[in-house]
Amino acid sequence: MTSTFRTLTVPLDGKAFPGGLPSFLVRDDVLCWTRREAGLAGFGEIARFSATGPDRFLEADIWWRHLVLEADATDSVELPGTGPVAFGSFAFSKTSTYESRLIVPEVVVGVRDNQAWLTQLTFDDGPLTEETALAALDRWLGSGSAGTLGIESTTAAADSAGDGTLGGGPAKAGGAVVRPLRLAAGATLHTGSLSEEAWKDAVAAGVAKIRSGALEKLVLARDVVATIPSGVHASDVLRELAARYRECWTYGVDGLVGATPEMLIQVEGRTAQARVLAGTLDRRDAHGQDGPPMEYATRVLAGSEKQRHEHEIAIQSLTSQLAPFSEAMNAHDEPFILELPNVWHLASDVKAELAEVEGHVPTCLALINALHPTAAVCGTPTLVAGALIRTLEHLDRGPYAGPVGWLDAAGNGEWGIALRGAVIESPETVRLYAGCGIVDGSQPEAELAETWAKFRPMLESLGISS
Repeated sequence: MTSTFRTLTVPLDGKAFPGGLPSFLVRDDVLCWTRREAGLAGFGEIARFSATGPDRFLEADIWWRHLVLEADATDSVELPGTGPVAFGSFAFSKTSTYESRLIVPEVVVGVRDNQAWLTQLTFDDGPLTEETALAALDRWLGSGSAGTLGIESTTAAADSAGDGTLGGGPAKAGGAVVRPLRLAAGATLHTGSLSEEAWKDAVAAGVAKIRSGALEKLVLARDVVATIPSGVHASDVLRELAARYRECWTYGVDGLVGATPEMLIQVEGRTAQARVLAGTLDRRDAHGQDGPPMEYATRVLAGSEKQRHEHEIAIQSLTSQLAPFSEAMNAHDEPFILELPNVWHLASDVKAELAEVEGHVPTCLALINALHPTAAVCGTPTLVAGALIRTLEHLDRGPYAGPVGWLDAAGNGEWGIALRGAVIESPETVRLYAGCGIVDGSQPEAELAETWAKFRPMLESLGISS
């Protein structure tokens, strides 16, 4: 056994799996990050780092840089995501008991720009060849699969919409079932940390704090717990999300699953990009309205002073934190309407050219340390909002609304905010999370309805529909 970290990356024939990267979402323990047909899927684990507390990002950054510093990497593809790669999930809060983690898999399959590749990662000193890489993939996917790579996607075509850039009413609280939903056989849905009425009271308390001048914006989350006797299977959930929400980034790390529409930071070379969302409209609200649905969304979202104010706070939060690391930056003058199957969002894309800081371009995790938490998931001022969240939510968010994604040895990476997601807590139980931005004009009943719109992607992927 040797301590040398070695990797081999070889090209694959992408035509052998026409479904793209989602074709590989066939195991419940898969590590994944995928959008449309592209992304990364990892299998196995050869190394792991975990941390808690306020320095979790910097500690993970130091661990990763030390690991890859003397890595022996053979890479004939040389694209972002080739060579040494780790998947990661980080707690939202510095006070959370959830262990933030980086996981180095044994095998990674990647698809990008109509190219596909396979990477084997190891600390062993045995042979490292294309044959050993294919054999390792075969061990994870089943006999003969790597030989042909003829893995067929099990996802069905689903309605999806997007702009193509950047790469019934609630039931009364108190009962167990919190909304009249069509449940899978034997499934139940229960309130989490707060009942609906208690959560609405928390929203009202947050609005009162905002009106007192203590803060400008607050993001409040809530949770519900689904119990499904037939079992919760991460691979099924991930394939459903990847098919239904093609414009989102579908992620899976250690039981954390979801499909986020929000990119915290994407780094390729010296270019960093982000997608900021704030302002939400349930697409079901357009039913019965005059005119095309998109015109309705534009009128209600872009024409709303409340929604635009919330969005502007989120943009300023990100750009002010990113500016010290950038030598040039641009963002949309006007937000655009991001159309998803369940909701519309006000969205803006931000692009920056990274500057050298003390002779080095900042790493993904260094940027995350500066950016997280943004106003889009916490509020502003950050410290005031964070303290109020802990007081009002009665909830440890764990990895919800924390960074999730991947990074490579060259400094490239993609890190989304873990939204529209859930944590699989047992073979039959999954905890779902959703949150809303609270500003002066927020109404508790409307914010509660918005959480149900945001729960919908995960509920549908579990076979629960409203």
